Amino acid sequence: MKRQFLQSTLLSLLLLAAGVPSHAQGNVLRVSAIPDEAPTELQRKFKPLGEYLKKATGLDVQFTPVTDYAAVVEGLATNKIDLAWLGGFTFVQARLRTNGGAEPLVQRAEDAVFTSKFIVPTDSKAKTLADLKGGTFAFGSPSSTSGSLMPRYFLMQAGINPDKDFKTVAFSGAHDATVAFVASGRADAGALNASVWDKLVEQKNPNAAKVRVLATTATYYDYNWTVRPGLDPAVKAKLKEAFLKLDATQPEDKEVLALQRATKFIPTQSSNYDGIESAAKSAGLIK
Repeated sequence: MKRQFLQSTLLSLLLLAAGVPSHAQGNVLRVSAIPDEAPTELQRKFKPLGEYLKKATGLDVQFTPVTDYAAVVEGLATNKIDLAWLGGFTFVQARLRTNGGAEPLVQRAEDAVFTSKFIVPTDSKAKTLADLKGGTFAFGSPSSTSGSLMPRYFLMQAGINPDKDFKTVAFSGAHDATVAFVASGRADAGALNASVWDKLVEQKNPNAAKVRVLATTATYYDYNWTVRPGLDPAVKAKLKEAFLKLDATQPEDKEVLALQRATKFIPTQSSNYDGIESAAKSAGLIK
């Protein structure tokens, strides 16, 4: 019995050392998301979806918030997270970090035609992106697709080098925080994703009332739900089916979709994000 106890203890220690909780072999699905909004908002958005996934898969769904984008990538790579809500650039980072093992399952229909918004104070004299030169600018997180990478890419396409043409560049950390930066005068302009912008306007957010949209980017692929390498194929199939079955005509499903800012979920694939990787390379963010 003593030997069995020692063997069991050793196994638990090895699992912990490998970053895999012993209960990961059981009925637990560990879920996380990039922190592109306030933690309380992420929790509010996920709760109905988590309950739905629990019913659909029979798994104990546990949401684990993280403090930065890199933590989600590492969580997927080290088997500490099974399913994660990623932006396009974060997915590319996860794909590279896992040697192609991270697999995107689904995306919102809206994510195939995603955009970012450039905002300025309501009384700004700026009429075009070129008018922003010489001022201060706020991106979201450095790892944000829609709050940093793609706005930077489209600025460069418009002949504006953020590192040279802005007086200073700040990173607010999240989309709603970028709106607060511009509204308070901490930045002359900023960029955030269209989905969060629309939500803040609908909610009559006081900061959103103090700014206006100067320009909107061309469309690109963005967010998706990604699973870690090596996740049980049966679990992946259940998750994908559950997302695809969400139907906005059903009251319970409608609530889940509304919180996710989605009309429906559609299948996606890794190659959809090759353009994001190219943009990241051109911006010097990855090699």
